[in-house]
Amino acid sequence: MPDYGETLDELRGLVQLKHEYGAKGLERPLGAAHRALLAAVRGAELTAVDRAAAEREPNDLARIRRLRPKGPRVLWGEFDESLYADRAEGALLARMAGCTLGAIVEGWRVEDMESWAKEIGDPFPPTDYWSQAKTPSALRYETSRCDSYTRNGMDGVPVDDDIAYTLLGLMLFEQHGASFTSADVAHMWRKYLFWVYKDMKWPLDRFIAGAPASRCADRNPYAQLICASIRADPYGYVAPGQPEKAAALAYRDASLSHRRNGLYGGMFFAAAIAAAFAVTHPREAIEIGLTEIPRDCRLAREIRWALTISRRITNYREARLAVDRRFPGMHTAHTLNNACLTVLGLLVGGTDVTRVLSETVAMGLDNDCTAATAGSIVGAIAGKRGIPKHWHRRFHDKVHSYINGFPSFAISDLVRRYTEQAKAISA
Repeated sequence: MPDYGETLDELRGLVQLKHEYGAKGLERPLGAAHRALLAAVRGAELTAVDRAAAEREPNDLARIRRLRPKGPRVLWGEFDESLYADRAEGALLARMAGCTLGAIVEGWRVEDMESWAKEIGDPFPPTDYWSQAKTPSALRYETSRCDSYTRNGMDGVPVDDDIAYTLLGLMLFEQHGASFTSADVAHMWRKYLFWVYKDMKWPLDRFIAGAPASRCADRNPYAQLICASIRADPYGYVAPGQPEKAAALAYRDASLSHRRNGLYGGMFFAAAIAAAFAVTHPREAIEIGLTEIPRDCRLAREIRWALTISRRITNYREARLAVDRRFPGMHTAHTLNNACLTVLGLLVGGTDVTRVLSETVAMGLDNDCTAATAGSIVGAIAGKRGIPKHWHRRFHDKVHSYINGFPSFAISDLVRRYTEQAKAISA
């Protein structure tokens, strides 16, 4: 892709300079550039896609299910409340830990994280929260200071969008039940979130303008980015041991904003998280997650590639190098490259919660998201008793939030409320 951003910056700078020099008629080149860009957008929209690939990657649930490989569909014969509560708390704590660890280095280059760790005397990959933030007083999501993500400044789980969706998913079930619709999801976003990433903002703007929820993701230029994947966890939590049900619930959420592999990302991770409540190793959960998406879709092929190479990948450097070579030029918040890093982080770390979180964050890209998702899976397998205490002792049983009207939540209450929803849905 040409670097249009650099060209636009040059145009902007030149027009500003000419204006300062008293030039007239600058509206003409600006107007021409705008018209040319809009024409290029329309031309891209009209370009035909590969029909055979589209047939392998349908967007409706019935066709997706017809293209799945065989799978267990249900792993738990009955709901075990005490086992669930321990595993759900493990999943929540490890998700929050992974997200918090990655948040203040989100999107950093691997080399920059290594350099920062060396500068402040921290180990790398990080085996505990960072001791310092580069911009300690800066606010994330207009709420939490960056130093509140560090081991010495933390008092509760600081805010992040990944965690907001985990909280909002629970609220969705409490307000609408398991029969919620995609429109219900859109109303929840509109009512409770002051900020969403662009792959959600585009369809939400269409919904607000009057488009039906089922069509809001049509033509979304960001339909294969990561946000459906990072919204998937609640659907795995409320359907423990039921990967098919978890994937179906995630589908209703993801189809509001995403298509094809972006959509499958939400389904895959919801199914893998549901499976994690009933298995003993992340590889099993990943393999079960693959049985809920089309066997020949791009995401399934790339996850199988990650599973294959994982046997020779030993650390974050090797994982990131392999992914960069596999996906040159791909958006840093794409579903595919980040899903592969999540899988590789899980397989490098296995059932060692600290190593999973540490290596996944060190791999970079959208590393608060990838570590949070990996945390849900390994945390559900390990249970609360398998989470080293240094990852959650500073949480003090509270989660800070930017959800409108809900500035904080108690972790113990979240476990209780998720248990109630999972019990009802499992019944």
